[in-house]
Parts: sequence; C-alpha cells; structure tokens
Amino acid sequence: MFKQIELRYDFKDLEPHIDEVTMVTHYSKHHAAYTANFNGAVEKLPELSGKSVEEIFVSLPKVSDESLKAALTNNGGGFYNHNLYFSTLSPQGGKEPEGELAAQIQKDFGDFNALKEKLSAAAATRFGSGWAWLSSNKKGELKVSSSPNQDNPIIESRGEWTPILGIDVWEHAYYLKYKNLRADYIKAFFDVVDWKEVAENYSKAKA
Repeated sequence: MFKQIELRYDFKDLEPHIDEVTMVTHYSKHHAAYTANFNGAVEKLPELSGKSVEEIFVSLPKVSDESLKAALTNNGGGFYNHNLYFSTLSPQGGKEPEGELAAQIQKDFGDFNALKEKLSAAAATRFGSGWAWLSSNKKGELKVSSSPNQDNPIIESRGEWTPILGIDVWEHAYYLKYKNLRADYIKAFFDVVDWKEVAENYSKAKA
C-alpha cells in the first residue's frame, strides 16, 4: 500500500510563505484523496502488485482498461507529485543549492537566478492546473518543464527524466492565501525550498 510522506514540519511552520490552512487542506484532503484513490486503482490490477510507483508510471501504456489507466495516471500522479512537493519544503529552506547540484545548474542554466527565472516562468505560464518541474536524467543533465493536471516527467518520458523539484500550481496549493496572484505564490515557494533535499533527489535520479 502506498502511503503519504510524513511531514518533517508542522502545518504552520511554513508561514508566512505557505499558510497553515492551505497546508492542512492540501495535505490532509487533496493528497490523502489521491493516495487512497491510487491504492484503490492499483488493487484492481494484480499485475501491479509489488511495483513501485515509478514502475507503474512506465508500464501505463500496457494497461488496456482506459478508465483504470486514467485513474492510475491522475491519482498516481497526485500521490507521487505531492510526496515530492511536500518533501522538498522546509521552514529552514530558501537558501541556494550547493555542491554537485549547484555545479550542474551553472552548467545547464548559467546560474541559480537563471534557473529560478525559468522555473518561475514555467509555473506562471502553465495554463489551468498543473506543475512546473526541475528534472534530471541518468546522465545528470537538468531540464525545466511543465505538465498539465497530475502528469509528471516520468509519465511523459516513460522514465527517461525524473523530477527532483516540483512547483504545484493547482489553485488548491495557493488560492486561500494568494487568490489569483499565482506569481506571488511562486516567489514565496522559493523561500521554503529545501535544496539539500533536492540535491539528494538529484543524486538518486542519476544513480
């Protein structure tokens, strides 16, 4: 059974950048529902038993039942994407990447500010609901992209690219505090990013 990530901080700890009410609703309602629905869909396909969520994403084309494929995509994406999102937030966030990740950011984007600008633009211009991503491939190369709904780079690339940081731009992630000012939420998001966690994700993605 797939489980929500356990938060290492209290719901109120990301304020004033992300408010407590949003965190409670986002984690306890939206993420919990995606997780429960994903488990329900997986249970209907015995051939998926024992597979990781990443393996399920890669095997989605083999699922012949279109309604189950949609359920796995939408709810599996919701489960995975939010686990990544919540794991990379921290009250002690907001610093800059260091070490190997910082070096690769400089190589692929020029500098950290250029990466922030590109990620922010991807998040701000995603029409409707979706995500902006920083992803790595096995070579350690980085790229910025965006996905609609609960899709992600693993689903879209069939495992070639793995997200190491995601910005949730569904309205439930920011609307209670920021209303329609998505750009303000995106700016605040960078004040709580735990780049040490992102660096760990980077190391795993290219391992």
